[in-house]
Amino acid sequence: MNGAAPAPLRVFIVDDEAPARERLKALLGDLAAELPNTVVGEAANGVEGLARIIEARPDVALVDVQMPQMSGMEFARHLAASTDPVAVVFVTAHDQYAIEAFDVNALDYLLKPVRAVRLAAALRKATTSGPVPRAALEQAGERRRHLSASERGRIMLVPVEEILYLRSELKYVTVRTAEREVLVDESLSQLEQEFGELFVRVHRSCLVARHAIKGFERATDADGEGAGWAVLVAGCDEKLPVSRRQWPVVKALAG
Repeated sequence: MNGAAPAPLRVFIVDDEAPARERLKALLGDLAAELPNTVVGEAANGVEGLARIIEARPDVALVDVQMPQMSGMEFARHLAASTDPVAVVFVTAHDQYAIEAFDVNALDYLLKPVRAVRLAAALRKATTSGPVPRAALEQAGERRRHLSASERGRIMLVPVEEILYLRSELKYVTVRTAEREVLVDESLSQLEQEFGELFVRVHRSCLVARHAIKGFERATDADGEGAGWAVLVAGCDEKLPVSRRQWPVVKALAG
């Protein structure tokens, strides 16, 4: 007695160009006889894709590299950090130099215009190799526009430009904006390396957005004595202590 046929491969498409999405769907339809598949969702950009992809529960995502709002590489980084990572195949019109970079990082890609044979091979490879490792995506070196956190089965995005400060709390980092706080599973040192142009370290456990520093005042200890300086942050009432070691660097920002 023969076993049941394998379930169709569940595919999610992210591309800002509607004709490109339609071409991929047509190619997937052509491949259905040899590689059973079903398109479970699509999105016109990375932000929209992250909002929809978890609920769609795909096996693999076909993701354009160059998109407005959020690149395909950043989309994949947020997805890899979620509680439900998905295998990703990049679709790119990059030149050979960029393609070599993908090869070095073990990221699979399809070169536009996509061919059916190459698409089938990439899908098979993605389903056997699984999600792209976070480390490989981080090595790509692209600075993100958002940080992300998994919350109640969703991927919550925080625009970097809205962040007031980042503070390490045990194994997590608190991300503070004017409206909310979220926890991200990243290290403060890695965030400083990626976003050093936008933030300044005021303490070993805290980075403050340069644009959010509105002034300084003397900090006091429990006895009311002077105990150094604190930075005043626009958009919140907190006063963040500045370490003695970092004070000369932070003070220089005041001009």
